Amino acid sequence: MPALNAAQVRADFPILANNPGDPPLAFLDSAASSQKPRQVLEAMDAVYRTSYANVHRGLYPLSVRATELYDAARARVARFIHAPAPENIVFTRNATEGMNLIAHSYARAFLQPGDEVLISEMEHHANFVPWWVLARERGLVLRFIPVSDDGQLDLAHLDTLITNRTKIVSLAQVSNVLGTINDVKTLGAAAHAVGAVMIVDACQSVPHMPVDVTDLDCDFLVFSGHKLLGPTAIGVLYGRRTLLERMPPFMTGGDMILSVGKDAVTWNAVPLKFEAGTPAFVEAIGLAAAMDYLDAIGMAAVRQHEVNITSYALARLRAFPDLQLLGPDDAELRGGVASFKIPGLHPHDLSDFLGERNVAVRAGFHCAEPIHQRFGGDPSSRASFYIYTEPWEIDALIDGMHAADAVFRRKRTPRA
Repeated sequence: MPALNAAQVRADFPILANNPGDPPLAFLDSAASSQKPRQVLEAMDAVYRTSYANVHRGLYPLSVRATELYDAARARVARFIHAPAPENIVFTRNATEGMNLIAHSYARAFLQPGDEVLISEMEHHANFVPWWVLARERGLVLRFIPVSDDGQLDLAHLDTLITNRTKIVSLAQVSNVLGTINDVKTLGAAAHAVGAVMIVDACQSVPHMPVDVTDLDCDFLVFSGHKLLGPTAIGVLYGRRTLLERMPPFMTGGDMILSVGKDAVTWNAVPLKFEAGTPAFVEAIGLAAAMDYLDAIGMAAVRQHEVNITSYALARLRAFPDLQLLGPDDAELRGGVASFKIPGLHPHDLSDFLGERNVAVRAGFHCAEPIHQRFGGDPSSRASFYIYTEPWEIDALIDGMHAADAVFRRKRTPRA
């Protein structure tokens, strides 16, 4: 497997290649949203310039061509995650919409009061709030897998958490705060053993490592295009065909119907049944181009680069005075995310200070307050990495942290 050359990759990203600056841009916030290579931008621009017309609505050549490109994008997504067929792929606006679709369509239709939904303490709000709302509306019981001090799921009492009352197990494959890589395949097998469905939040895994939904044997999986080098406003819901067939529509309107009359409405076939209105077809084509780009590199190479750069980042962060690193110590056990706290140095102050030095990091709760409550309740700083991350960016982060420490924390420390 050839090693990924981050400097060479970086040249494909206009926002990085065209911002040399003094200092140059160190973009360490890819877990929030990744940058876009020119190949994705060019693919979308080509549609708008040469092939744009509404899809599924016209018989003229321009519309037929746009529809072909859109259908090909769906097939491309299916291949990328090894789905059995394009019909397993529902396009959404983002992973949050995909999770809400499952909650409002599948869970609302098939779960009864007293049924249990199991998630973990490390979930993103998109995999927490829909279940919290539904539990209160429908009398469901929301339960949590605890997290150990080293950032791993505590599965010591899994047999009491997954029971015959469990109907849904929904987990992040990779935590967006801790970076922890969870064994969703084993947990899915435990869910299936009691007749529950397994849902995987793959926002931090599909862009960064090989993911095979057939091998995982999950029932649903969601991810967002904008974290995978693609545009905003396009996400993916993978669903097992038999479940998608049973589920009622999430939204209604054009394109998700076959016929409409005063006395009867007939839904379209899966997956169009879940795609009301004009779809984000240009964005779907951009997402397909992003997947072409990643496959040309090789997802195994993407993963290895992130292990290498994360290992370097963890070593440098551990050497920083008084820093508390969240999540597993071993880069092999985590994705390309490093969240940390520094006593006396607020993450917002640090992020603002680093921003002035052209270093971009996230500060706050990262849409995951429960896991921050588990580790003391304070917000954290988060650096996250991708295929274009180079060691000098980590060095710029650490240099900026030392400078911020001198400005903020030491000024607040009383002299002896």
